[in-house]
Amino acid sequence: METKTKSNGTAKKVNATVKKGVQKKLTEQAIGKITVTEKKVTVEKPVINLDDRIQKFEKLRGLATQRERLTETLTELTKFNYNQDGSSSFFIRDSRHLEFKTTNSNFIKLVTSHLQSTLEQRKSEIEEQIVEFEL
Repeated sequence: METKTKSNGTAKKVNATVKKGVQKKLTEQAIGKITVTEKKVTVEKPVINLDDRIQKFEKLRGLATQRERLTETLTELTKFNYNQDGSSSFFIRDSRHLEFKTTNSNFIKLVTSHLQSTLEQRKSEIEEQIVEFEL
């Protein structure tokens, strides 16, 4: 680059001129004589293992089955009618055939409401897993 001195004595830089070859290329591109090739970006699909995909599908099917069973259980629990007159009873039996039985309607109401809230929470967790599931 050249520098010129002003009349007041300070140096000033002079812009370099554009080379004629570059200028000619730009002119030809503007006119359309030269076409600029654009790079094409190809997205490669990842190779999916068939066994893994089937396994994921089975997992999704299992989640759907769990949700279905929970929905049925909640429906049955909602239909359950416990009355104050002592006509309903609650049984629990273990593997040794020992039983717990009560007809206390307050206790039955407490157990069924807790069971219902637990089932509804589990159902919402499973539904969230199904929505976020990727095959």
